[in-house]
Amino acid sequence: ASTSRCFSTRSGMNAFRAVRSARIAPRWAASTSRCFSTRVNLFDPTEEHAALRQTLRSFVQNEVEPQALEFNNKEMLNLPLLKRLGSELGLMGIGVEEEYGGADMDAVAFCIAHEELSASDPAFCLAYLAHTLLFVNNLAVNGTPAHKAKYLADVVSGEKIGGMCMSEPGAGTDVLGMKTKAVKQGDKYVLNGSKMWITNGALNDSELGDIFWVYARTGEKRSDLSTFIVEKGTPGFKLGQRIKDKLGMRASTTAELVFENCEIPAENLVGQENDATKHMMRNLEIERVALAAMSLGIARRSIDIMRQYCQERVAFGKPINSFGQVQRHISESYAEYMAARAYVYMTAANLDLRAESSSRMDSDGVKLLATTMGKNVSDRAIQCLGGYGYVGEYVVERLWRDAKLLEIGGGTIEAHQKNITKDLASCDSWYS
Repeated sequence: ASTSRCFSTRSGMNAFRAVRSARIAPRWAASTSRCFSTRVNLFDPTEEHAALRQTLRSFVQNEVEPQALEFNNKEMLNLPLLKRLGSELGLMGIGVEEEYGGADMDAVAFCIAHEELSASDPAFCLAYLAHTLLFVNNLAVNGTPAHKAKYLADVVSGEKIGGMCMSEPGAGTDVLGMKTKAVKQGDKYVLNGSKMWITNGALNDSELGDIFWVYARTGEKRSDLSTFIVEKGTPGFKLGQRIKDKLGMRASTTAELVFENCEIPAENLVGQENDATKHMMRNLEIERVALAAMSLGIARRSIDIMRQYCQERVAFGKPINSFGQVQRHISESYAEYMAARAYVYMTAANLDLRAESSSRMDSDGVKLLATTMGKNVSDRAIQCLGGYGYVGEYVVERLWRDAKLLEIGGGTIEAHQKNITKDLASCDSWYS
């Protein structure tokens, strides 16, 4: 099998599976002379991970990069290209079981996908994250067999694009303060309320996204939340507004969604009433690791641009990377990126996508560290490029604008600081 083209055709996922099935013997059995000398690779721990990264880099270079600036300037989601991540590359089912058409890979694979896509177009990657992690992974882990049979095929293939509805106009970090309510009436639920800042909430200025994972209040306690699957076309479900003129992530659509006496079948309830809080918080852990990986992509691209520019740009008769001020920007950026990258991938390697509980402390920790790192590194890149860094042609100004959202979305850095401090206070031993 040729791992370099495992995702390169419409039947890419089948070819990718062939790479795995061809490995009948353990890798150590093939060459005993190096079975204990091979270095541990945190970032590509298996041949599958390496193949995934190489395929993504090729796709990003040939397909994602050429369109990034154009769709950013237009404030448009490149929907056909997003769908190709599912229909051609099989990337929308990375964590989904093979019986439902997925690759059944791990959190490290999610990190690889988000780092590689964000090294070119973080906004495009954000649309991918909202669909693949916030809808598809939620469905694959928490949905009933009937839900999976009904919905997974279309969202894994990219035929339908999904999102998650959690934040509200008055409930962001205080997510348990949400007001959207669902009341059971016979064999249906009636939803009323609104959701805000929903990625993939609109596919364009007037069209709703296809399908959503919606959290709503069904009891009196703060934690009495339930999950519902709501599709476009459901009576009472409509697009409130497409939010434009954002600082960054302009090629990702953001919307307010409104539920006005929205009637959905009782069978669209996921699990039991009032039991959504646990899996909502669990999916936030996975999302935070992926958002941290996005920051890695932003930092890596910024360092690469900064490094090359400072080798070529001459001032006072010598390349500017010979000056100490510039050297500090480059070297500190590299060291911070590598430290954050090791922490992100180590955390991902210990994250079980289907476990009911995990360590919130490190999922908060990687996002706290990596998102600010990505913002700072892209800022240094602009500083090194001077006026060139301030214009879109040189990419880093867009990366800098996109980087800021990652300190806010999926949990603010202040929320991570609170969570980590609280968890440390309750730990008798927090290190090994």
